[in-house]
Amino acid sequence: MKKIESVIRPHLLDAVKTALQEAGVAGMTVFEVKGFGRQKGHTETFRGSEYRVEFVPKVKIEVAVPDPLVDATVDAIVRAAKTGKFGDGKIFVAALSDVIRIRTGEHGDAAI
Repeated sequence: MKKIESVIRPHLLDAVKTALQEAGVAGMTVFEVKGFGRQKGHTETFRGSEYRVEFVPKVKIEVAVPDPLVDATVDAIVRAAKTGKFGDGKIFVAALSDVIRIRTGEHGDAAI
């Protein structure tokens, strides 16, 4: 089992959600986050004055998938979230030692 965390542009959330559902991902957790990478933020104008936005709004998606679904899940996120410009985001894949469904007590792949 793997935990896949992706940080994407907020307006692409619906496209990524649809792509993940089509890839067979059963559920996800979504967070509104802020951060910066190589783009180091940007400047905006409000009422005639410029100001710097250092932390850019992003969306973080977390999913837990069985090992056979890892490649399909990553491919789905990349296809749906890629614009080819700075700030498209990142995908992190980490191993999970166990997953437990609280309601039933199921462990492992059955709990996903």
